[in-house]
Amino acid sequence: MGNDVTLHEAAERLGVHYMTAYRYVRQGQLNATRTSAGWRVALDDLKQFSRPSAPTAGETQKGRARRHAPWASRLEARLIAGDVEGAWGVIESAMAAGSSVDRIYTEYITDAMESIGARWAAGELAVADEHRATVVVQRLLGRLGPQLNRRGRSRGTVVVGSPFGEHHSIPSAVVADLVRAEGWSVIDLGSDCPASSFTQVVEETDAVSVLLSVSHEDSFPAAVEVTAEVRSAHPQTLVITGGRAVTAAADADLDERLIAGRDISQVLDMVREHATRRRTA
Repeated sequence: MGNDVTLHEAAERLGVHYMTAYRYVRQGQLNATRTSAGWRVALDDLKQFSRPSAPTAGETQKGRARRHAPWASRLEARLIAGDVEGAWGVIESAMAAGSSVDRIYTEYITDAMESIGARWAAGELAVADEHRATVVVQRLLGRLGPQLNRRGRSRGTVVVGSPFGEHHSIPSAVVADLVRAEGWSVIDLGSDCPASSFTQVVEETDAVSVLLSVSHEDSFPAAVEVTAEVRSAHPQTLVITGGRAVTAAADADLDERLIAGRDISQVLDMVREHATRRRTA
């Protein structure tokens, strides 16, 4: 193990107490691997951690490092390790450094999970790693979600979910929380949901919109099916399809029956505009 050192040795090289170095690891600031003999830190990671970037005028080095820290990669390391408290420590550090909850959702959590998915597809991570990360994210969302609740009268109901064949529930959960933060009542149907379920819930709630989260292009036909069925039964309800697959696809590659939402800001604008038209129609 000539390319790494123990956490005690890392602490000595950094000139800090062992518990300080341990806190760096738990907060995702210092990458480390847990072995049967304890934590090991790669020398390259230690050098990277020790290399400060120059502060801008009027800003301390510590302040700049906190603002521009690679929160997504730090979070990713804790997710793969299945470390709930460590992952929460990264998020708390990011918020203390000025990151909004919205940014934590749309950048840090989303980027970390997309990276984990890509690494799994490339054979760098095992299925267990991805599942472990998913469970941690679910717990993080359980803590973050209440911070996005908005008081006051609901703007209306929005149904969120992924169509049949989509097995990832995290994307729709992220969307649900961000939509709820804008004052909408949200019903999240989760993943792998048949078209009939969307139609049923729209019927029960008179939903303003249905938001479909699609991570893989193979799920576009299922999204088209949901769109067609909801439009047929409830033409006053707007159905928008978004997600990683939509973001990656060119307009020409999307079925003309789908209304695409490229990012959450665009989706929210579309829902608000549709709700206004529906009220004044």
